Amino acid sequence: MTVDSYGLPGNCGPPDRPARGLRGREREGERVRVRLAERRRAFCTPLTQIAHASRTTLVAAAHATAHGHAGRPALAGNFPTGWSYGGLLGCVVLLTISLLLAACATAPAQRTYPAPTADELLAALRARQTAAHSLNLETRTTSWLGGERMRGTVQMLVERRGDLRFEAEVSLQGTVAVLAVHDGYFVFVDHQKKTFRQGPATPSDVASLIRIPLPPPAVAAILLGDVFLPEGIKALDVGWARGADVLHLQAPDGAELWVSLHRPAPLVAAWDVVAVAGQPAFARARWRVSYEDLQRIDGQSLPQLIRFAESGRDFDDGVEIKVRDRIVNPAFPADAFLLAPPPGYMPQRPGS
Repeated sequence: MTVDSYGLPGNCGPPDRPARGLRGREREGERVRVRLAERRRAFCTPLTQIAHASRTTLVAAAHATAHGHAGRPALAGNFPTGWSYGGLLGCVVLLTISLLLAACATAPAQRTYPAPTADELLAALRARQTAAHSLNLETRTTSWLGGERMRGTVQMLVERRGDLRFEAEVSLQGTVAVLAVHDGYFVFVDHQKKTFRQGPATPSDVASLIRIPLPPPAVAAILLGDVFLPEGIKALDVGWARGADVLHLQAPDGAELWVSLHRPAPLVAAWDVVAVAGQPAFARARWRVSYEDLQRIDGQSLPQLIRFAESGRDFDDGVEIKVRDRIVNPAFPADAFLLAPPPGYMPQRPGS
């Protein structure tokens, strides 16, 4: 198994070398992009140097103002103690340069490769899902459980079709809860309350242990680092935001998805999923997923950190899954996703 990590490129760095073999308008467009990147770099670099020099000068001026020049006491003026005209002017200059640098840093990144089609990105997603179909994970997960914010170790078994098994462990207590989903049915066992629930695996019941209230295949896809693609889904268009291609999809029931894909190597037509947003039919808000700290394992890009936010909520109030260990495409035993309630545990109504 080979692992290598990478980060997103910055906006003010040198432009990537354009692809060879471009002709006509494509070559001219590539030249324009390169010239724009060079101008942005030429503009940013001197500002950075000036800002550093201004900070040094400002610190010296403030010290001289407060303690006097060459051992002489500072003169009193119309400014508060410790300030002078030179010190104020230095602040104005430094503030102006800081604003220019901020504008430079937030300049939107542009594609350094031809814009992909919606069908091309959808095909890349499907190929990824064929390559990675199951996971065995050890995670440090933060979520809501029984109305309380909980953080603990969660062991996960995941099959892309929607089979799931989560076992939550808490320090000094051991396993406190288990959720198993198999063939559209779930069993949830609460060892602290000595109760269990079972029945059809609705989104609310699947969220009993880790609060991601989505159908089982959608939860499995999130843990696998991408997005569930139902039958009949259509690719509508491709946008561009925050340095990533954004694939807009629509399901037959009217639900919509926005999948952000980053292309780490401009000359190679391969993408990594970095974010997903979903909006059910007739809903006003979107649920969101962020995939961070990507690592390439056996040719597949997988996140070390998964963050989920329910519709209308922030990531800080959602689920955070930090991956400690991962096995890709393991072979599970036949009973891996089966769970029998322990003797003596009291049944509860599903959804309670």
